[in-house]
Order: sequence, then C-alpha cells, then structure tokens
Amino acid sequence: MLPRYTKAQLALRNGQDKEEIWCAYKGMIYDVSQSRLWHNGKHYEHWAGQDLTDELSDAPHTEKVFERFPLIGELS
Repeated sequence: MLPRYTKAQLALRNGQDKEEIWCAYKGMIYDVSQSRLWHNGKHYEHWAGQDLTDELSDAPHTEKVFERFPLIGELS
C-alpha cells in the first residue's frame, strides 16, 4: 500500500522548499526529481508540487510520460 500525502505535503516537494520534486496526476504522486526537464521544479509553464491532472491536455505528450518516474504515493 502506498503512503498518502495531502496537497499541502505535495506542495512542499516543489523543488524549492525541499530537494524532492513531485507531481501528482490522477491521484497518484510521482517523483520527477531526476528529470532534467524538471530542473528547479519548473517544466515549461508547469510547476512541481501540485496536481497536474487538468494541465496534461495542453502537453505535447500523453500520460504515459509518468511511467518513467517512481511512484511515491497517493494524493489524499
């Protein structure tokens, strides 16, 4: 069973407040810290530490991109 994190806990993993860079998508939280595209918690106009579910429709890639990253937990 995966740990559950609140939106406030996710928000701290924004690449600024803590070293971890996490993003949520469809209720799941992924660690994107190792991605060079998420340097300093920003990826184009998207910011880490938040739920990106509604923003993915604007991206040039599909949700399969999240398969590359470790699954950290669930968003509560």
